[in-house]
Amino acid sequence: MKFMKLGSKPDAFQADGKCIRYVTSDLATDVTINVGEVKFYLHKFPLLSKSSRLRKLVLKASEECCDEINMVDFPGGPKAFEICAKFCYGMTVTLNAYNVVAACCAAEYLEMTEDVDRGNLIFKIEVFLNSSIFRSWKDSIIVLQTTKSVLPWSENLKIVGRCIDSIASKISLDPAKITWSYTYNRKLSVSDKTAGDGMKFREKIVSVPKDWWVEDICELDIDLYKRVMTAVKSKGRMDGVAICEALKTYAVRWLPDSVDTLDSDVHSWRNKLLVETIVCLLPSDRGVGCSCSFLLKLLKVAILVGVDNSAKEDLLKRISLKLYEASVKDLLIPARPPQTTLYDIEMVLSIVKRYMMLSHDLDVAKNEMGCTDLVLGHGSLLSVGKLIDEYLEEIARDPNLSLASFIDLSQSVPEFARPVHDGLYKAIDTYLKEHLSLTKVERKKLCSLMDVKKLTMDASMHAAQNERLPLRVVVQVLFFEQVRSVAGVQKLRDTSHSTTNTDEESEKTAAEDCNSLEKQMSRIKIKEDAFQEKCELAKQSSKNSKSGIQLLPSRSRRMFDKLWGFGKGHADNRSSETSASSQSPTSMVPGDTKSSGSSSRNRRHSIS
Repeated sequence: MKFMKLGSKPDAFQADGKCIRYVTSDLATDVTINVGEVKFYLHKFPLLSKSSRLRKLVLKASEECCDEINMVDFPGGPKAFEICAKFCYGMTVTLNAYNVVAACCAAEYLEMTEDVDRGNLIFKIEVFLNSSIFRSWKDSIIVLQTTKSVLPWSENLKIVGRCIDSIASKISLDPAKITWSYTYNRKLSVSDKTAGDGMKFREKIVSVPKDWWVEDICELDIDLYKRVMTAVKSKGRMDGVAICEALKTYAVRWLPDSVDTLDSDVHSWRNKLLVETIVCLLPSDRGVGCSCSFLLKLLKVAILVGVDNSAKEDLLKRISLKLYEASVKDLLIPARPPQTTLYDIEMVLSIVKRYMMLSHDLDVAKNEMGCTDLVLGHGSLLSVGKLIDEYLEEIARDPNLSLASFIDLSQSVPEFARPVHDGLYKAIDTYLKEHLSLTKVERKKLCSLMDVKKLTMDASMHAAQNERLPLRVVVQVLFFEQVRSVAGVQKLRDTSHSTTNTDEESEKTAAEDCNSLEKQMSRIKIKEDAFQEKCELAKQSSKNSKSGIQLLPSRSRRMFDKLWGFGKGHADNRSSETSASSQSPTSMVPGDTKSSGSSSRNRRHSIS
């Protein structure tokens, strides 16, 4: 820290309690000056030789026959006045970053100018500020912090503005030119952390990072911080990434972690001002700089503290541009009354819709918002599709989540953003598991969101054995698994006969196989309805007779027996009980022997 010593005489000021200060001298004091609650018993001559204002006040007091001079509004209080008084006596005074602003304002108040005496206190302080304080990085920050205690004097004397300009100019310098000490503890590598005790901190950092200044200015109050950041941005030499890093560090430093503390009445106004200021300072280029995770955290806090709609709208626009970077945890925005769900589904739906609109009109987004590095292509849409499926799976556990909200959010993502429906299937299965009161129509409506043709083998196997899915969905899953199986066999056959079969013949054979499978699927759908009626009749008859039809616990097993039973014949010798319990849904429908045989023949033809 820089300092400046003034005067050479020893300090003769003494204290008598907390409210009395006097100078030990052979001469009796002849003037009493009240500064705040402290009385100073001093001598007129040294004071009047340096201060024009004290001359006027002493003269006025003499005319009024008053023994004391009152200075209630003295800037800097008793400590600042004591510095000025010691300077008048020629006693040793040490100026530093913590007291120089108060001393400067006090000297201005006392009018200690060059007109009164050459080399007066104002001149000395000005030399110290220009030669030392404003050239020092950390001293400039300390001085700027102390200016709040002597407002509006420090503002009128332009000390605040000069400090801000000094700090902003240093921040805007090329990092290669930084030679002064600064704080940087956020990104030390493992090797740096485990370095020997003999290695100095400056030696650990090979090159100065662009955001070297971030931590040091975090100690500023929000209003001064805003002015510094505004000055930095106005110089145009700092990129959006470093600015966002600074804002993020400041938010972590000052925003409380507890939700209760954020929402408390004591800190509500301060937290609201802090969030609105940070949003205001975000880089104008919405497409780069700040991570989507940081923006979503800001949004969560903004909702809790009740920021203005303009700030919230700005955040939503920025988030929608970078939604593909988000994680499920980031999107879990707590809901506020009167919402009954755990998380704010409508807010997320709004963000997704904004993103989709931007993805359809990328050129407009670039021109209007300056998003030169915006990435809203096919890859980002796939990321958003996967993100929404994972988010749906998470919120599906909420018992208060309505089916309409689930469907709306699911349909907000276009089909091509979901090349695989495994994630959507998991979300649907979770919703079915947590909402057992869904009607048959609602379950069918929910499952209609999923395309079974886009399920992987593992998901299909799980769905085929899932008792929560409607029967029709299970049938579809089994059918398309058979299609895959036939396609795989056909591919092997085409490979083995590649020397004799032409491409046209292979395509023709594959088309015939697919047509055969589609006919089988149509018959299965017709028989499914009849099977459901049979099941209901069987349940009714089982109440009156103990010898009714016994159904296996797994519908998927019956579907497998039916679909993979084609072409196996019906010559198996089974007991009547086993045959009744293991027959497929189709075989339980009377009058379909011919159709079953036809399907069997078609399947044999397609595989052979």
